[in-house]
Amino acid sequence: MHKEIAKDLFSFLEKSPTAFHAIDTIRAELEENGYQELPEEMSWKVVPGGKYYVIRNGSSIIAVHIGTELADYSFNVAASHSDSPTFKLKENAEVEIKGKYTQLNTEGYGGMLCATWFDRPLSIAGRVLVKEENAFVTKLLKIDRDLVLIPNVAIHMNRGVNDGYAYNKQVDMLPLFGGPESSKGALKKLIAAELGVSEEAVYGSDLYLYNRMAPSVWGEHEEFISASHLDDLECAYTSLKGFLKGSHAQSVNVYACFDNEEVGSGTKQGAGSTFLYDVLHRINAGLGKTEEDFYRAVAGSFMLSADNAHAVHPNHPEKTDAGNCVYMNEGIVVKSHAGQKYTSDAVSIAVFRDLCAKAGAPVQFFSNRSDANGGSTLGNISMMQVSMNAVDIGLPQLAMHSSYETAGIRDVSYMIQVMETFYNSHISVKGSRSIEVETRS
Repeated sequence: MHKEIAKDLFSFLEKSPTAFHAIDTIRAELEENGYQELPEEMSWKVVPGGKYYVIRNGSSIIAVHIGTELADYSFNVAASHSDSPTFKLKENAEVEIKGKYTQLNTEGYGGMLCATWFDRPLSIAGRVLVKEENAFVTKLLKIDRDLVLIPNVAIHMNRGVNDGYAYNKQVDMLPLFGGPESSKGALKKLIAAELGVSEEAVYGSDLYLYNRMAPSVWGEHEEFISASHLDDLECAYTSLKGFLKGSHAQSVNVYACFDNEEVGSGTKQGAGSTFLYDVLHRINAGLGKTEEDFYRAVAGSFMLSADNAHAVHPNHPEKTDAGNCVYMNEGIVVKSHAGQKYTSDAVSIAVFRDLCAKAGAPVQFFSNRSDANGGSTLGNISMMQVSMNAVDIGLPQLAMHSSYETAGIRDVSYMIQVMETFYNSHISVKGSRSIEVETRS
């Protein structure tokens, strides 16, 4: 079972080299399961029992499955993110080197492990804006062949590299695109040819490098998986699978996948935007509910902020807290932080532990070492727009922000089980001291 699920995850990952592709992959699966698009610029008509999705910027998506008994409803939200650290092509990308090489001028997107991008096959993917009469139409681009590579400097020319090296993204990280045969404008010509349009029709683009290495299952007992974008498409995938399986008559189930978490979430399509609030508010209004009904529903709602967590590194166990550390294949991670970088608290942890127990999935607890700063995620940022009980969770992995990350094969199944249980539940707040979880069997 675990290998079959991993195979399906790998298919999802290979279709999703950028956030734009990930959202398109999610959109296609939602439509296969009867979900209809609600364009933000149009009037919405929604009904109890309805299945809908909303896309913003082509790189963020929110889907909702509306219950049928809505007298005292609440929102069940699971949120992940669609983006990963990579390199973005600049507008004028071609750089000629003495008539012998053509490089591509890029800049870093997010906090990547630079060393993992060297000496491996890469290509280009993203979105391109094409003019068709008076309209600018978005087309997805994925050049499905080995196209560029970032070559290392030989050890003979950089003797100290193994003693520590500070990579300069403008100098060290530019990919090699072509040799003496490359002519000026070759990249735009290639893009136009891939899309089957004229060069003059290409008006804009958001293009990124992506790793061409295929995902793999490995280990003595095939217990590990490695692939690009596990942070955070592993959570995007598992929460989607649970969302499609679960339902509860008294809940409005919500699947959210935001862009730009890796750069702070402060965009119109990020978790810090009004996107989640806008969708939930419009759904409430479309159901004929009042403003008071909306605030009551939000107050009783619950979010799973799903973003991967750091597993204990076999070479560096000292990097993690001795008692609050996690391991691959040992279950879902609850993340806590006294400084509130994570949303987890006693209330939300209690609810989530109950969900894990009902799902038959193991649970682990992670905190950073007290003398080290860790990362943050989208949960506490989204709470600035729509405040509800929330817990930060994830799946344990190694080499976070590498171009090729590693996780546990069994944890994929565990997360799907818990997400399905969550979406089969109705969570209701009973005053200031009680929260009730009723799960449909």
